[in-house]
Amino acid sequence: MPEGKTHDVVVIGGGIVGCATAMELVGRHRLSLAILEAEGRLAAHQTGNNSGVIHSGLYYKPGSLKATNCTRGREALYRFCAERGIAHDRCGKVVVALSKEEIPRLDELERRGRANGLDEIRRLTPEQIREHEPHCAGIDGLWVPYTGIVDYTGVTEAYAGIVQERGGEVLTGARVRSFARDGSSFVLETTRGTVRCRNLINCAGLQSDRVAKLCGVAPGLQIVPFRGEYYEIVPAKQHLVKNLIYPVPDPEFPFLGVHFTRMIKGGVEAGPNAVLAFKREGYTKWSISVRDLATFGTYGGFWRMAGKYWRMSLGEFHRSFSKAAFVKALQKLLPELESSDVHPAGAGVRAQALEPTGKLVDDFRIVEAERMVHVLNAPSPAATASIAIGQSIADMAEKNFGLG
Repeated sequence: MPEGKTHDVVVIGGGIVGCATAMELVGRHRLSLAILEAEGRLAAHQTGNNSGVIHSGLYYKPGSLKATNCTRGREALYRFCAERGIAHDRCGKVVVALSKEEIPRLDELERRGRANGLDEIRRLTPEQIREHEPHCAGIDGLWVPYTGIVDYTGVTEAYAGIVQERGGEVLTGARVRSFARDGSSFVLETTRGTVRCRNLINCAGLQSDRVAKLCGVAPGLQIVPFRGEYYEIVPAKQHLVKNLIYPVPDPEFPFLGVHFTRMIKGGVEAGPNAVLAFKREGYTKWSISVRDLATFGTYGGFWRMAGKYWRMSLGEFHRSFSKAAFVKALQKLLPELESSDVHPAGAGVRAQALEPTGKLVDDFRIVEAERMVHVLNAPSPAATASIAIGQSIADMAEKNFGLG
């Protein structure tokens, strides 16, 4: 980077949302842009450690940013992958009700899906469930043909490649340490040296609230990390799952519950659970950060949330330490599965935004300041909807930064 160079725009965060936003901006305008990624590679955290599912938009409240971005972004992502030769498969999934009590919730999922434009979903009898997934339990179900699987790390690298093709820079190992103003410029001190810019977009994921505060912007929320742990089915038993099998989610809990996912690079994942992580990048049970513990341990919103979800949280922690309990949960969907059929696999960490009231932020949350856009909550389906979200953030940036 030339000494004294000032970029028109810097994007902090080399995950899929940051790279999609950068790609959109350099596609619209001739400008000097740099992506700053703290780690030594792109897609190192949420993007590269999720289940690789292209979501349909079935679950989301009609009219919400999640729903509109997912529907638009899903098809854009399928087109992008096809054009760029990125491995993907529109394989479809089944969502199954295991008891009569779950059928009204399945009815609501079907209603939401149709309201979100999923006209080809259809109801399944028990016999039809087993036509799609021969080893799956269930008394009622939904077939969702829009769902697929993909390599999101490959997608992110392709976005970044387009940024570089159009003159942008991608700096890995560039963790932002400090922020200052120098006249009409921002000065970022990073682990790769000083970076100057006129405008800034924060897509820092697990660190997004801290980056906002560093820039003098009150986020109005705090990121609390939740780890999702997976098992993988051994090769000899992977035939038990053809594509994707999901339960009907519990509306009282903000996560989908354990499910089965065929992966684009081979293999079948089972999980995840959802446990509080003791470090923002805490991918193992023993990953602990005193700073991170102190941050959410002194946050009133955390304790208000804990008071509401403590019973469910104990169950998730139990499954984290008990393979038998984890397998028992999986067997509800796949009764033939045995403990010896699975072994521990990877984990991901979700950046869950939490308001001071203890409310879990469910939709996208973006805060603007002078010459800044801070993406503070980009939950699932952020990867699926990344092209659409990148376009929306770029729209904000154009107005805020005067790029028109």
